[in-house]
Amino acid sequence: MPKAQETVLEINLKALQQNFEHLKSKLLPNTKFLAVVKAFAYGSEACKIGNFLQDLGVDYFAVAYISEGIALRKSGVSLPILVLHPQKVNFKSLIEHELEPSLYNRKIIKEFIDLTTKEKITDFPIHIKFNTGLNRLGFSKSDVGFILEQVKNTKTVKVASVLSHLAASEDLNEKSFTLNQIETFKQIADSLTADLDYNPMRHICNTSGILNYPEAHFNMVRSGIGLYGFGNSEKENQFLTPVSTLKTVISQIHHIEKGESVGYNRGYISEGILKTATLPIGHADGIGRQYGNGVGFVTINGKRAHIIGNVCMDMIMVNITNIDCKEGDEVIVFGTNPSAETLAANANTISYELITSISQRVKRSYIK
Repeated sequence: MPKAQETVLEINLKALQQNFEHLKSKLLPNTKFLAVVKAFAYGSEACKIGNFLQDLGVDYFAVAYISEGIALRKSGVSLPILVLHPQKVNFKSLIEHELEPSLYNRKIIKEFIDLTTKEKITDFPIHIKFNTGLNRLGFSKSDVGFILEQVKNTKTVKVASVLSHLAASEDLNEKSFTLNQIETFKQIADSLTADLDYNPMRHICNTSGILNYPEAHFNMVRSGIGLYGFGNSEKENQFLTPVSTLKTVISQIHHIEKGESVGYNRGYISEGILKTATLPIGHADGIGRQYGNGVGFVTINGKRAHIIGNVCMDMIMVNITNIDCKEGDEVIVFGTNPSAETLAANANTISYELITSISQRVKRSYIK
């Protein structure tokens, strides 16, 4: 890969393909694969990633919000797009761009059916979300009768799928809880579909569900973080490659005397003579202030350089006292080694938060 000359997020499309193929290999041939590309495709860039995955042969996409789905449509994505958290104010745009809503409570299903009735639409695909233990979004088991009443009394919508979301599929200490979720979902789906004259798809597995609960793959699975190279366990990470590498460069090197301070609020006071490098990346780019004061680090010429003082909006300063480097040298913030997961763990957070925080002002570069 080319050496960085500015702050850049390199996206390895070959790694994305390999991750997809690995996850796909876990499925039966007739199980559909839904790619989650919400949050700017986990910081990568949803339109580029979406079109690439469409060419690879995924079956479905999912986004969080309607605006994300519209952007995919405008970029050329023609596959079905599930909107996981739609809002009434954007329903007309959802219909116009042929997006498919996940409906999760009595209010929103009635609002959507009211609109499709007013617009004289027939068989618009909807997805019914049930809460089986995450307690975030979703109908309860007791709502099945109400849902059937709504969908059987109209020709404007048709249930494309029934879904739920696993709460702790990556944690095998919570296996009994997860198995209970899966069993509850089966019961709900059976109850709902028994009274329909067609058979909607079922899906509950996220990335860790794909890897740990093959018995729950049903008709379709959903993968987000796995596509981008993280399997939520050391064992599974061996088979996946992080897609994103965040690089920057050394803008300036300083020689700091004992007693001198570095950065805002004199966040670091030197206890001796040292060298620092200033890098053009900061909290406006996604490296939050929690990584300051020695918590976070970068890699320069194969050696770790810890952040000194507070993270600035557009810059960080790192300790290069024992590193042979010069102004203009490339700096790795995260990539394959160390990964975003490693850096995030230092700040008591997760890879998801770090990679989705990378600002859109950071240039994206695609490597094939």
